[in-house]
Amino acid sequence: MVAKSPVLEVCVDDPAGLQAAIEGGADRIELCAALALGGLTPAPGLMAAAADCGLPVFAMIRPRPGGFLYDAGEMAAALQDVAAVRRFGLAGIVFGATGADGRLDVAAIGRVAKAAGDLPMVLHRAIDVTPDQDEALQTAIDCGYCRVLTSGGAATAVDGAANITRMVQRAAGRIEIMAGGGVEAENAARLLTAGAQDLHGSCSLIMADPAPVGRLRIAGERAQTSADRVRALRQAMDRHMRGV
Repeated sequence: MVAKSPVLEVCVDDPAGLQAAIEGGADRIELCAALALGGLTPAPGLMAAAADCGLPVFAMIRPRPGGFLYDAGEMAAALQDVAAVRRFGLAGIVFGATGADGRLDVAAIGRVAKAAGDLPMVLHRAIDVTPDQDEALQTAIDCGYCRVLTSGGAATAVDGAANITRMVQRAAGRIEIMAGGGVEAENAARLLTAGAQDLHGSCSLIMADPAPVGRLRIAGERAQTSADRVRALRQAMDRHMRGV
């Protein structure tokens, strides 16, 4: 069996970021709101903008920042968000939920899977905060996830590279392992050598927001997806695959 080429997934949270990811050569989009908060469910307008972008788009389903233990109201909102993803015809969803013990919440995941229907599901970095990643990986497989996004339980994917290798080995082709967390052109080869099947990055630059005119001034810094950084990461992946 011929191994598939690694996919570059870029996470974006606004229309400009979506366009930059496309221009830079991304293969797939993770669509979010508020990446500075780790990514939340994108607004319907952003889903609509992404629906015809020409790339597979997976929408984050995360009703609030913080941990992944959701109450009944938050789960109800998440299920409505899944329905919106289906209406807009996006390629899939990204979701994770944990119980009070930190382990993956199979019941919550099952409810979302039922709402998703035939939409593929990706487990986000909730797996990196579980007390037993091996158990969580098996749970993800049992719950029908197609892919796991992970830093190997470390602060960055490079720091967790050895664990990513182990996860790929344990997965044994039953689920894809995608490396995320501090992914850049400079470390792409290291992560692909570790066995990561796909790479996930924000490819962003910190930009200064101009102060608006008027009495209300909400200025500061924000991360903006850079087409040049996407392109550099894509090229680094391609060079590794060519062995150069």
